[in-house]
Amino acid sequence: MTCASCATRIERKLGKLPGVVASVNYATHKAHILTPDGIGLPDLVATVEAAGYGARIPDPAVPPPAETDRLRWRLILAVAAGLPVMVVSMVPPFQFTGWQWVALAATLAVYAVAGWRFHRATLLNLRHGTVTMDTLVSLGTTAALAMSLVALAGPAGHAGYHHTFAWMAMDGRGLYFEAVAGIITFLLVGRYLEARATAQAGEATSVLLSLTPATTTLLLDDGTSAAVPVDALRVGDRFLVSPGETVPADGIVVEGRSAVDNSLMTGESVPLDAGPGASVVGGALNTDGTLVVRAERVGADTRLAHITRLVEEAQSSKSQIQRLADRISGIFVPIVIGLSLVTLAAWLLTGHGLAPSVASAVAVVIVACPCAMGLATPVALLAGVGRGAQLGIVVRGAQALEAARRLDCVALDKTGTLTTGRMSVTGIHASPGTGRDELVTVAAAAGAGSSHPLSRAIAALAPTVPAAAQATAVPGRGIRAAVAGHAVVLGRPDWVGAEVASHETASAPPAEGAGTAVAVGWDGAVRGTFEVHDAVRPDAAAAVAAFRHLGLAPVLLTGDAPGPARTVAAQTGIEDVRAALAPADKVAAIAALQAAGRRVAMVGDGINDAAALAQADLGIAMGGGTDAAIAAADLTLMRADLTLAVDAVRLARVCFRTIRTNFFWALAYNVVAIPVAAAGWLNPMIAGAAMACSSLFVVGNSLRLRWFRPAQA
Repeated sequence: MTCASCATRIERKLGKLPGVVASVNYATHKAHILTPDGIGLPDLVATVEAAGYGARIPDPAVPPPAETDRLRWRLILAVAAGLPVMVVSMVPPFQFTGWQWVALAATLAVYAVAGWRFHRATLLNLRHGTVTMDTLVSLGTTAALAMSLVALAGPAGHAGYHHTFAWMAMDGRGLYFEAVAGIITFLLVGRYLEARATAQAGEATSVLLSLTPATTTLLLDDGTSAAVPVDALRVGDRFLVSPGETVPADGIVVEGRSAVDNSLMTGESVPLDAGPGASVVGGALNTDGTLVVRAERVGADTRLAHITRLVEEAQSSKSQIQRLADRISGIFVPIVIGLSLVTLAAWLLTGHGLAPSVASAVAVVIVACPCAMGLATPVALLAGVGRGAQLGIVVRGAQALEAARRLDCVALDKTGTLTTGRMSVTGIHASPGTGRDELVTVAAAAGAGSSHPLSRAIAALAPTVPAAAQATAVPGRGIRAAVAGHAVVLGRPDWVGAEVASHETASAPPAEGAGTAVAVGWDGAVRGTFEVHDAVRPDAAAAVAAFRHLGLAPVLLTGDAPGPARTVAAQTGIEDVRAALAPADKVAAIAALQAAGRRVAMVGDGINDAAALAQADLGIAMGGGTDAAIAAADLTLMRADLTLAVDAVRLARVCFRTIRTNFFWALAYNVVAIPVAAAGWLNPMIAGAAMACSSLFVVGNSLRLRWFRPAQA
């Protein structure tokens, strides 16, 4: 692909296949395609090839040739041959005897060799009955060259010919070699700088891809070790991570202790302590000690691989503005050619000579190339999403950026979001007739298989417990399990009471207390209650204040009791508190806010938050949260830091504002430049320089996102 029109054309061709949904991104040169059964890779490749292009499945191990490498030598030739042509054509004292013939030879080298990519693309597209921005470049430079050759056959061919440079097409003269050389040179400079900028904007993805090492040390059953490719790792394998090495897969530390640096993936500046039982993720750097790790997730299933896919998909997604730009680009080129012909006819009919008439028409063709329009969104997405990945913010797609700019309300989960999620049991209240040890043992066994923070806190009370069978989580309520022949329920006191068909009131903390009550029951009775406390995050109050500063009204949505919910709300500065909510109730609460005209962001981390995250206009999953929450979210935070959620909204808004500015500039440029060129006020070479500068403005404006700073930085 050589321009945004190419991407639009390929996308349209793929979209004609039955049931195929395709999104083609010019900046990344990638297509993301959803296909029905019956349409495979050969069909997709054949469709792309029938459109005059090529396609293959990306292989991370074999990166494609850099676009800058393909452009560099053409640009060197264009500058070496074209710059002298421009100088001698524009400065009369440098015009030696016969200069025009030397300029012709140099111009032909620029036109035919350095500019071959434009002509080749034009020929391929014409063969398939279409036109692109390359058509405009090829058509314009060919017309200018042809006009110059005609002049050389006449009065401009004698040895003593001289002329002055004309800044405006209406001052037309015979030779336009500087226009041919200048247009191609300026466009190659522009595209080379665009390619470099695009590569820089996508560096974050490259860094993520490079975090996984190629090999690892596998510990064998006989006590020996062997260096194996990372692809050979399987779940359950034990591998060795020495100091200075990168963890190759997600796993659990079984031996050793070290500090693990996650900064490249999560943005955390301080290494985290990792010892036996600690989780480590692929891509983390082991700083000092030696670790033996048991693999839990390998290959494409690791958290790093998942995040990398999300980043790539986000960088290739399209906003509504981009889709509008694609539609405009698809019809813009034929319109420009038509306007050029109208300009030529108008100038000739008003009595102007052939030279200024053709020059004005060529200027219209050159100045109108909508390259900037095609780059407005994808380069900004590359830079913004890449910067987010560096900070530990994974943007799901362009839709998240559009949603973030309209938000006026943020719904916050309590446990694990406003609080640390590290629960501790501060009170045990056994019912009459139930022993304290029995209560702890049965409750710990029921909660041992759950990932919920409340269950983990209770399970930690008894390290050795009988195995629980048929354990089933009831989101927002609790757990059912079979322990030592008893049908046990563990969870919210009202739910536990209903489950065991009992109306007993177990000894429990006061309803208005700061702790959370977790009841346990079996054999038709509530057997006791645990009082569990959770500390508020140190940054929670500051984050809530920052959300308010962004214009987002905070709302607390929690499945916890009203007492603990109000305590946390008071500590964080939230006035709107909605407690004792089941997952469906959270969804209903968000839907009610939306029905009232609010644009709602939801921040959560648990399985019971997944539906609410999906319902919200913008779902933000906290780092360390469940896979269900991450899958439902539009933004994923790579670390458990509530201020990062604030930065995620800020980044999304800044990124979308950049896209909107780019698109406005690209559209305004064409609206202004085309009439100016049609009026004869632009020499074709100046038109080419203006068009290249418009694209560079868009790219440069997008690259500013690489320096986005977190609020607390």
